[in-house]
Amino acid sequence: MKRNALAWAAIVLSSAALVSSRGVTRAIPAAPQISPEGQKQARALGDAFNAVAEFVKPSVVQIGVERRIKPGARTPFNRAPRDNANPHENMDPKELEDMLRKFFGPQGRFEKEQFGGVAEGTGSGFIYDDKGHILTNNHVVEGADKIVVQFYDGEEATAKVVGTDPKSDVAVIKVETTNYRPLPKGKSGKARVGDWVLAIGSPFGFDQTVTSGIISAVGRNDAHILGAPDAYEDFLQTDAAINPGNSGGPLVDLDGRVIGINSAIATSTKSNAGIGFAIPIDMAGNLADRLIKEGKVTRAQIGIRLQPMTPADARGLGIDAKTKGVIVAEVVAGSPAEKAGLKQGDVVTGFDGNPALNVPAFRNLVSTSEIGKEFALTYLREGKEATAKVVLVPAETLATRTTERGERPGRPERAKPEANKAELANFGLDVQELTPALAKEFGFADDAKGVVVSDVKEGSSADANGLKVGMLVTKVFKEKKAIPLTSPGQFQDLAGKTDEMTIYAQTPEGEGRFFTLSKLVK
Repeated sequence: MKRNALAWAAIVLSSAALVSSRGVTRAIPAAPQISPEGQKQARALGDAFNAVAEFVKPSVVQIGVERRIKPGARTPFNRAPRDNANPHENMDPKELEDMLRKFFGPQGRFEKEQFGGVAEGTGSGFIYDDKGHILTNNHVVEGADKIVVQFYDGEEATAKVVGTDPKSDVAVIKVETTNYRPLPKGKSGKARVGDWVLAIGSPFGFDQTVTSGIISAVGRNDAHILGAPDAYEDFLQTDAAINPGNSGGPLVDLDGRVIGINSAIATSTKSNAGIGFAIPIDMAGNLADRLIKEGKVTRAQIGIRLQPMTPADARGLGIDAKTKGVIVAEVVAGSPAEKAGLKQGDVVTGFDGNPALNVPAFRNLVSTSEIGKEFALTYLREGKEATAKVVLVPAETLATRTTERGERPGRPERAKPEANKAELANFGLDVQELTPALAKEFGFADDAKGVVVSDVKEGSSADANGLKVGMLVTKVFKEKKAIPLTSPGQFQDLAGKTDEMTIYAQTPEGEGRFFTLSKLVK
């Protein structure tokens, strides 16, 4: 990266001017007194950082990529204006200046990527094995037409992509040389909040940069960092400085073992703000091995759709509110889950000896397990623990919905009044009988059973939990058992005997979930 010599010189001259103009008018304060023991501990930590850095750096690489840009890309003028309006008519002078600077370049020259050309980028990676494989992020090499790897000693080699997995942001590339030592793998599953770590990479193009920090959180699997609904996330969080260019580099422990791949930052300035994320090596290594062997990642599934379980949901299902698990909202017909006997309303508590802490963690665990192998799955039904044996199948063989219903009619804001209806004012909803006419209007199957939500009161428990007009309530859970609903009167009677109830409701498309509603406190 080029440095601005004039800028650096200006800073030095300005500092010198301040000193010479003021002179020394007061005594310089003495250095703070640090105990010999404190100094010893600080130096020991510094020595540890140095030893780890010296060990790791020869295995870390800088990755340079080139991508061809299509003509017209990134121009601010090639977007269709809304409602035939001029998209720039309300810009203030500063916004217009920024737009023109982005389009024409900082010196008023056209930037070649605006009209086609080659865009260049820099990332990081590390030697994965002794066969020339290098582990990095998918977003570092995605769409690259040319990849050049620079090693710690300045040597360069052209690399090719072996395989990528956009859903986890993991990629493997390969060079022909095998002269560099692989980085040993640690156990990211044993990482604890507070553990010291080092991040090594090429932030802003400064290769072999080392920063330090701690693990500030583990299991960040619900932050939607990758931005895709089908992404697989389970990040380690660190305050070690991570910046653009660090992507793909290793996060290592004080034994010099890689425990994560630096991947993303949470920031509003496009630079480090103290929150960085690394893909745990337990997950990344599993995926890398598959990419090296098969060139792609085939994930496993058991055929259930899950939802998180709150303490209120647990109480409604008749189990301890402190129980950790996930609720089975739907079982796919013909799936391994159905064959193993799992049912809607079961609470999955573990898989292959690992706890089911939440939906993303369980999904990650199952997806990276071996296809065709039998695994033990523990669950609760009616408050009793049970174990099922499930054989995993490729995700591509399962469909989340097995019936094509065609186009649905639009849903009215309120169902039409019917004679057989009930008001559950304490929970904030009205329901009515599912007649053939109403089933047709909302788009439910002819054999659907339950009561239709005809109104939801704003600000009520039903509203806060996401119940919508047109949903079909099929079950109420009472005394650990699911009671099928057949009429509005039955629902009203069951609701009148409790302050909190768990129900199951679904859309006309068949997608449903559990809702735990609380009675209005007057």
